[in-house]
Amino acid sequence: MSESPPSPRPLAGRTIALPETRELDRLAQLLEEEGARTLRCPLVAILDAPDERPGLAWLGALVAGELDDLIFLTGEGLRRLVALAERHGLRGPVVEALGRARTITRGPKPARALHELGLGPTLPAAVPTSAGVMEALASLDLRGRRVGVQLYGEEPNRPLVEFLERAGATVSVVAPYVYASASDAGRVASFIDALAAGQVDAVAFTSASQVDRLWQVAREAGAEERLAAGLARVRVAAIGPIVLEALAARRVRVDVMPEKSFVMRRLVNALVEALGPVPAPGAP
Repeated sequence: MSESPPSPRPLAGRTIALPETRELDRLAQLLEEEGARTLRCPLVAILDAPDERPGLAWLGALVAGELDDLIFLTGEGLRRLVALAERHGLRGPVVEALGRARTITRGPKPARALHELGLGPTLPAAVPTSAGVMEALASLDLRGRRVGVQLYGEEPNRPLVEFLERAGATVSVVAPYVYASASDAGRVASFIDALAAGQVDAVAFTSASQVDRLWQVAREAGAEERLAAGLARVRVAAIGPIVLEALAARRVRVDVMPEKSFVMRRLVNALVEALGPVPAPGAP
């Protein structure tokens, strides 16, 4: 008796565009394991802040016990602060000080970065956004508290800082990394063309900075309408609420987002559920 042919992998025949940079290979591998073809166009690169002095001053205040609460908005930021401490022989004192402070995390990535140090967040925000952080802190007495805030790139996050200041806290911010363009404008324009031409089935965004860079290039190239048309004809996936907000601000419909645990594996699972395999010719 002949064996039945193996079932196709769930994303066989699908093409998914990836603007991811830092973990591009990992995300592409996960999707390709499910049968997808990936179209890669890294939109942003993450670099250490060009001036180490503000980061070192912030770490010095932390080690000296001058920060009571620490808000980590990204895992990338916490890891780069620890790397900065290590380069200057401060890793041990910084990790000890992290363990003494009250830590608040926005989403799973900064929490995971703490776990890598053998620590855990004191107060993980239930909703992984800056508004979620404010909601988590709303019932606490912050008068006289000295709060360190690790920023998302160079975005000053005035709503969060002003919320803390209105609550009576003294705020010290740190920006341990910056974003730079990772693809030249010509490659990004080709990426927009692929979307507009219907050459992909879905595009998966994993950070708001990718959205910002894509619109920057489209605006400079006079291709904003073409970009909007391209996104309207494909499935748009967002890894979590922050990316959803960035896309919604540009009136982009988001079709796919994990319900919880906003990490890459969950994003891939959501894409599998939303897309599935391409129907065979003649299938009902």
